[in-house]
Amino acid sequence: MSEVSDNPFGDVLDPMERISETLFGLIMALTFICSLGVATGASVNIQTMLIGALGCNLAWGIVDGGLYLLARINDRGNKMLTLRAIRQAPDSETARRVITDALPPELAAFLPAEQLELMRQTLQQMPEPSHGPRLTKRDWTGALGLCLLSFLSTFPVVIPFLLLSDARLALRVSYAVAIVMLFCCGYVFGIQSGLRPWAAGLVMVAVGGALVGIAVALGG
Repeated sequence: MSEVSDNPFGDVLDPMERISETLFGLIMALTFICSLGVATGASVNIQTMLIGALGCNLAWGIVDGGLYLLARINDRGNKMLTLRAIRQAPDSETARRVITDALPPELAAFLPAEQLELMRQTLQQMPEPSHGPRLTKRDWTGALGLCLLSFLSTFPVVIPFLLLSDARLALRVSYAVAIVMLFCCGYVFGIQSGLRPWAAGLVMVAVGGALVGIAVALGG
């Protein structure tokens, strides 16, 4: 969960949050469409498909937004507790250990004791927080962004049902669109993670398809 600047969604949510939420919304929509396709065969009710897929992803988008806000409060609360533990430590060695535990292991392993002591002294001089963890405008914007990503990721896979009168053909086109979207998400994930983008894209298609298949097999 990034804390960069109070700008629109692109800066509020980090790339992995955006990729994850898009994948979640896509898999949810694809699961719903696949389940309905299996249940109804060729006689897919387009109105039912659209309302169900859009409504399902909107509902889960709202849930994800709420969980995001809880995570933000928890993150700020943990930071306040860490600061309090450093300030109330019985000795400098204990305080430095608290700082080390709060840092990523890869970073803490390379920090010399002098640097940790400087950090301890700086944190000791910081004023005590005047209030508990609170939500900011940035947090609400991030929650809205997650909700919209989950909801909007549904549209590419339901558009074929708006443009094509043949429900079976629309279903196949929808699957093709979903595969392309899965690949694109995997490709971007590969770039962000230092993996080979094409390989990551293909793996994402396989993993996404497997997840959808499992969800459909278990009743959607």
